[in-house]
Amino acid sequence: MTTSHIAFTVAEGIATLRLDRPEKHNAVTPEMAATIERHCATVDRDDAIRVLLVEGAGERAFCAGTDLNALAQYPSTWHFRNRIEYSTAVRNVRKPVVAALKGWVLGGGGELALAADIRVAATSTRLGFPEVTRGWVGGGGASQLLPRLIGYGQAMRLLLTGETIDADEALRLGIVEFLVADAELETRARALCRQIAGHAPIAAEAVKAAVRASLATPLEAGLRYENEMNTLCFAGGDHLAGIRAFQQRHDARDGR
Repeated sequence: MTTSHIAFTVAEGIATLRLDRPEKHNAVTPEMAATIERHCATVDRDDAIRVLLVEGAGERAFCAGTDLNALAQYPSTWHFRNRIEYSTAVRNVRKPVVAALKGWVLGGGGELALAADIRVAATSTRLGFPEVTRGWVGGGGASQLLPRLIGYGQAMRLLLTGETIDADEALRLGIVEFLVADAELETRARALCRQIAGHAPIAAEAVKAAVRASLATPLEAGLRYENEMNTLCFAGGDHLAGIRAFQQRHDARDGR
């Protein structure tokens, strides 16, 4: 299904949300942002979906951020303040999110990448946050997420200079978790999604909730929350399948 330059498909427990405006480097319009938000709500509601993959159409860009020409569509500062923020919509998804990056990943596109839980980058990836060079600060999370991901100094370097870095440096800094050849991006990202989708859904969501909590709570509170998530997993009963699988492997090794 493709609407408002957003393609959305579901197969084998994986929902794929593809920005489909390659002629504009997949820059996001307000209409696209609204569509992204709707699809993210679907991901959370549909029990058949285990993981979300976010990607960009074409070969030149994952996403060049918000379409700057579309900013003129907001009739007032108040309307802009209350806009649909597409990166926030992706970040708020309760299920695991993987981003497949290639080409230009700029501004809001970088924030969209940061909204994912795991990022797989192609060697063609060029990532930057150039908002300061245009006279503003990004509104999709870069100033909050980058320091948590790569530390204060490196985050300030990228955000205050607006410079673009290549895929190798993004990997070295810890902005991306995997670096692959462009031809392997789709295969590697989907393999990762299939691996995650193969786990019990309550366990995957609990892992995400617990790790996200660690970023916003003191250690003791986070540890208590983790134990509650662990208890919730056991209450669901999916742990029994894991125990049986372990026992069967153990019995096979013993020749039973």
